[in-house]
Amino acid sequence: MSKDKKEPFNFAKLYRRIGLIIYDVISVIVASYVAILIRHDFDVDTIPEHFLVPLNSFLPIGIVATIIIFYIFKMYDSLWAYAGEKELQNLVMSCVISGVISAIGLQFFRMPGERPVPQSYYFLYTFLLISLIFVSRFSYRFLRSLKHKSANKNNSKAVMIIGAGEAANAIIKEIIISNYSTMSIKCLIDDDANKWGKYIQGIRVIGGRDKIVECADLYDIDEIIVAIPSLSRSELKKLLEICKNTNCKLRALPGIYQLVNGEVNVSRLRDVEVEDLLGRDPVAVDIDSIAGYVSGKTVLVTGGGGSIGSELCRQIASHKPRRLIIVDIYENNAYEIQQELIRKYPELDLIVLIASVRNTLRINTIFEEYRPDIVYHAAAHKHVPLMEDSPGEAIKNNVFGTWKTAMAAAMNGTKKFVMISTDKAVNPTNVMGASKRICEMIVQTFNKHYDTEFVAVRFGNVLGSNGSVIPLFKKQIQAGGPVTVTDPNIIRYFMTISEAVSLVLQAGAYAKGGEIFVLDMGEPVRILDLAENLIKLSGYKVGEDIKIEFTGLRPGEKLYEEMLMDEEGLQDTSNKMIHIGKPIELDEMKFFSQLERLKTASKEESPMVKSIVQEIVTTYHPADNESDHSDEHKEALKRVAEKINEEV
Repeated sequence: MSKDKKEPFNFAKLYRRIGLIIYDVISVIVASYVAILIRHDFDVDTIPEHFLVPLNSFLPIGIVATIIIFYIFKMYDSLWAYAGEKELQNLVMSCVISGVISAIGLQFFRMPGERPVPQSYYFLYTFLLISLIFVSRFSYRFLRSLKHKSANKNNSKAVMIIGAGEAANAIIKEIIISNYSTMSIKCLIDDDANKWGKYIQGIRVIGGRDKIVECADLYDIDEIIVAIPSLSRSELKKLLEICKNTNCKLRALPGIYQLVNGEVNVSRLRDVEVEDLLGRDPVAVDIDSIAGYVSGKTVLVTGGGGSIGSELCRQIASHKPRRLIIVDIYENNAYEIQQELIRKYPELDLIVLIASVRNTLRINTIFEEYRPDIVYHAAAHKHVPLMEDSPGEAIKNNVFGTWKTAMAAAMNGTKKFVMISTDKAVNPTNVMGASKRICEMIVQTFNKHYDTEFVAVRFGNVLGSNGSVIPLFKKQIQAGGPVTVTDPNIIRYFMTISEAVSLVLQAGAYAKGGEIFVLDMGEPVRILDLAENLIKLSGYKVGEDIKIEFTGLRPGEKLYEEMLMDEEGLQDTSNKMIHIGKPIELDEMKFFSQLERLKTASKEESPMVKSIVQEIVTTYHPADNESDHSDEHKEALKRVAEKINEEV
């Protein structure tokens, strides 16, 4: 807005203020005379003249004084439609002060030799004035609530709130006074029997969690809000297992810190995600050990713009490294994480470089210039079906990108090199998994010949990562379905991105060199169950509103993933979620010779790429789909899948 352009005068505000002042003048007059009438049992004839004379004389002064007091206490500026505790305090205080001034002022107008106005008059006057002013101000909220209900009676959502504490109270308050909310709260659920039958802002607490399904049907509930910020993941899972049988949309508060910060409101509600049904509290890590080896160090992350890489950068930045270097080939992702870290950590020495790990000269130049102490190698092609169609690219990027990055680290004094691997490297049926197995072999071999400590960290699927199944399911549900599942028996291990990265950092702290760290991914999850739960959590009925279609296993995909090869053995660490696989012995000369053949084949786009990979990774059995397995292998898959299904 230009300086010479004045804002239009707000006549509506002026009219509203004048109306309130007129009402307050009338209220002071009414309170003054009704108080004296009540004192004399509404018998006008019994009111002595020496009471009325000072009252009449002081009244104009009392009116002016009261209006001034109300103005000081912002009684004409508050948004009464949203009035709360603070406005109520101001209202009471201003009326009490008006009563005190009235008591003092009437003494000056008392007739000589006559008795003063009775003390009970002042209490009656103050009480009446508070009541009259309260009606005028807080009727805004009442009328707004009626208007809200009337406007939304045909399109309102029937809501059940689980939890009858401070968070629920805050949400109810906002919904009631909001002009834009279309929610209508029907009932409250709480496991505390002392609250049953009681009310929060007129909403009754019906009972405990055993009433959820019954009340959802009785009140025709559309949406359930879990308003218990302190609830653990395991307890939340138990609640959601009940709620998903109601076909209601589910939402929840993010966490207890919202309540502590006074940020509990409808806008903070989030849709309940399928990861909430995993029923596992976030894994604990030793923050001190992570900070001890990251703090004050120069850390480089390849693939730093990806889902795993970017989370690595976030957590590393929080541990105060001397410098953080992000390397990524995709500029948009690199830019996003750069801007996020600049905003969150303005003091961080951050370097963001666009580079491919396949470019030997570029990678060597970066390492020579910055000489990182620690390297997290997360850059890789990870999409299984795409890599089946382009095996040469998987080899060039994953295998030889790792080789070149590891060599640059070794040649430039890097103390620790941590490669991100995958459970698909175990008995792989796809070229992506086999390529990551070769990467593990490379870092184990390098560890024997260089001062740098080379390790690999292997874990399964991460929820919400690029290319993971959950974002795909969500898009399919938003489009009205169908939701596509490859096989009804397909099973995967899941972990949140932040959990996986925390454990990667912890494993890096444990590393002595040569280890393959295996993260405990918890219980296996059937993908069909994930799809069904996500449909239910979105408020739809499986098979009716949203259908599920089975598309068959994709090229290179198998029914289940393994975390550890049989010959590796298993060794525990001080963190029960992190294990160490025993290094596998290999013929290095033969391995290097095979890598040379593989390098040539991938450069020449030879159809022999998969055959050479199979020679290097003897546990690799390429298969385009499940039907390509031998009968014996198919039976083995079936037995394992059935066993895991029983555990699930």
